[in-house]
Amino acid sequence: MPTDERIRIKAVETLSDDWYVLKKTTFEWLRRDGTWQQQKRETYDRGNGATILLYNLERSTVILTRQFRFSAYVNSHSGLLVETPAGLLDNASAEERIRTEAEEETGYRVHQATRIFDAFMSPGSVTERLHFFVAQYDGRERTGSGGGNYAEGEDIEVLELRFEDALAAIASGEIQDGKTIMLLQYAQIHIFPSRGGRP
Repeated sequence: MPTDERIRIKAVETLSDDWYVLKKTTFEWLRRDGTWQQQKRETYDRGNGATILLYNLERSTVILTRQFRFSAYVNSHSGLLVETPAGLLDNASAEERIRTEAEEETGYRVHQATRIFDAFMSPGSVTERLHFFVAQYDGRERTGSGGGNYAEGEDIEVLELRFEDALAAIASGEIQDGKTIMLLQYAQIHIFPSRGGRP
């Protein structure tokens, strides 16, 4: 944990250490007006992760996945989210992990991934820093059908979409996953700009 003259940690309590680690921390924060204020926050630490958008310039297509997410299900959603491949780092480098995850989830082998930015996706309570990548894919480099890791409960459907259809899925609400929206909008600006998202 970094040190900062504006924060004083008073107490840390572990609330759960089952799947990942949930802690409650009591601290004092030095406000901009010079006064100290005591606050309590819960943080969920699941490690850092990486995600990737696979794209084909010649065909103007992208590879996405569809899988069940229980957290979305309990928040008035079917739970079936369309997403970019992603995974936790588990002590691997971000590029190494995302290349492995991409092949495991989609069956496409990634030879060179380009890191574009990092982001905290839910900084109010989740500690995860997500590393974002893009990479070109070639259908001839597909090593398997994908589908994810059965032992981890993954049941992943692989989707190859025209880029314009993926963008339209954001507008229609079919795509509601934050990391996926960010990567598709990045691609609209930096990868397919001359076509404005249209092939």
